[in-house]
Amino acid sequence: MPIQTAKLSDPAVRAFVTALNAHDQEAFHAVLAPGATMADDGSERDLDDWTAREIFDSNGHMEVEKETAAGRGLVARYRNDAWGEMRTQWKFDVEGGKVVRFETGQA
Repeated sequence: MPIQTAKLSDPAVRAFVTALNAHDQEAFHAVLAPGATMADDGSERDLDDWTAREIFDSNGHMEVEKETAAGRGLVARYRNDAWGEMRTQWKFDVEGGKVVRFETGQA
């Protein structure tokens, strides 16, 4: 049974998922710290290029199944128009209420 986004434990992660699912690029970028970084399946990626391609241009959507690491880790069903749906894991580093880094990959 999915976890409602509003019930996610960490406020920055909750804002990240809320903005992603709403396709709200302004809110999404507002939750990221300046110079934030990311990796996908263990490879460093350009954050702006990756989020445009994998989230905003392809209707990305995350349905959270489980939280770990006090809400800074998620297991979610992620889907977009490019790849369909897959089970993914997400890890967030948060400082000062902003996401400074996130890592994602298949679960």
